[in-house]
Amino acid sequence: MRRKLVFACTTLLLAQLFIACNSTDDGIECPEDHTGALAEAEEKLPGDWVLTAMTADQEIDLTDDETDNPSTDLFTQYEACQKDAYYSFGSNRTYVYRQGNRATDCENKVALGGTWQLIGDVLSLVGSCNVSNIPLTFKEDATAFTFTNAFSIADAQGKNIQTNVTFTYTLTEL
Repeated sequence: MRRKLVFACTTLLLAQLFIACNSTDDGIECPEDHTGALAEAEEKLPGDWVLTAMTADQEIDLTDDETDNPSTDLFTQYEACQKDAYYSFGSNRTYVYRQGNRATDCENKVALGGTWQLIGDVLSLVGSCNVSNIPLTFKEDATAFTFTNAFSIADAQGKNIQTNVTFTYTLTEL
């Protein structure tokens, strides 16, 4: 049950990054999609980036297994559907983020998309009338990137723990 709550919280955070408004609501103008040819520094991003690690600054026990076994490695405490997350960045500046789409029998499937741009190491995503700017740290050979966000996570006993969570995505072939 707690794992589903953490999965829902993670999905909700990602949804908040992308679902803000509709361009017809109250005359709000949506941001323009990113367009144009890729800059040389952006050519490292097109491809499929799979979630391969998720670590917290503080130890948290997410498993409801009647054993007190907190860990900073949140990824190992997740089930297959929760671990099944990836970005597909296209050379045409489109992207899709999917979660729970490849693992078997996932109930909560997520698919979000839009356009992207990489300026320095800041990834800008435009989707669902919203812009998100995410500072990335790339591995030296550009085969993985990480980013960190602050979360309040409920552990297996229901205690909320404030912590920073670092997500690692690795370039792969799906």
